[in-house]
Amino acid sequence: MKVGIPRALLYYKYKYLWKKFFEELEIPVIYSPITTKKTLKDGIKNSIDESCLSSKIFMGHVSSLLGKCDYILVPRICNFGKKEDVCVKFNALYDNVKSVFKTDNLITYDVDVTSGKSEKNGFIEMGMQLGKSYTESKQAYIKALKYAEEMHDVDIKKQIDKIEASTRKKILLVAHPYNAFDPMIGENVKEILDKLNIDVFDAEVVPYQKAIKLSKNLSHDLYWTYSKVLMGSILYYRQKVDGVIFLSTFPCGLDSIANELVIRKLPNIPKINIIFDEQTGSAGLQTRLESFADILNGDKYE
Repeated sequence: MKVGIPRALLYYKYKYLWKKFFEELEIPVIYSPITTKKTLKDGIKNSIDESCLSSKIFMGHVSSLLGKCDYILVPRICNFGKKEDVCVKFNALYDNVKSVFKTDNLITYDVDVTSGKSEKNGFIEMGMQLGKSYTESKQAYIKALKYAEEMHDVDIKKQIDKIEASTRKKILLVAHPYNAFDPMIGENVKEILDKLNIDVFDAEVVPYQKAIKLSKNLSHDLYWTYSKVLMGSILYYRQKVDGVIFLSTFPCGLDSIANELVIRKLPNIPKINIIFDEQTGSAGLQTRLESFADILNGDKYE
């Protein structure tokens, strides 16, 4: 039995947790290939026009796994408690995939804390659906959670060490991990900036609870958990970087609100808001980033 994991959306946030969980249960995992133009093309074909670019990419990754594994992991996440919501696309993702691809070969876990559905119980139920016992599934989740937290701490230390060692201009990339680490989106931006002699650091790589607490200095009304992490990360790294790039995909409603809110509250720091869509070309992106690099390298920013 093999479980397929689409290399998109929540994969970039929970890859350590998922990897260790299935390893502990001795269930083989295969991953979809990294994002390519074909991935996006397949995703567009299997999505409605109103879906954000990130969701379309995810559908392309799901398509690439069909027929190659016994189950495809598509989690359903609604909230982590009161005023700790996530984008509705994560709540509807499982049903959307099942409806579009007409398949029952999906495995999921449900996180809806306000309704009494915790991540822990979701993983235990998922393990039992895969033929493992309650005890095996529970122990696998406990070990996976510990491993994920340890690896996240390692990533934070590596990033801080790299920031402190850097002698180049430094940028904080404020983007959801599924955008920041996708080859066609965030990795593309990082590659261009590296050639412009600028180091890029990720807002996602931050102590989550500290970032969420810091986000309250920017807004007490923001109730999207993933957005709180990104916004708080700006204050966490504010004194360590020279500028900020907000990166999102069209038409993300959450980012259009959260990013604009924070941009207005960040004076005296170079910043730029970049929105990717299906038509975003490399030439236009290159020009915008070169212009931003010129601002960073100026003697003074007003």
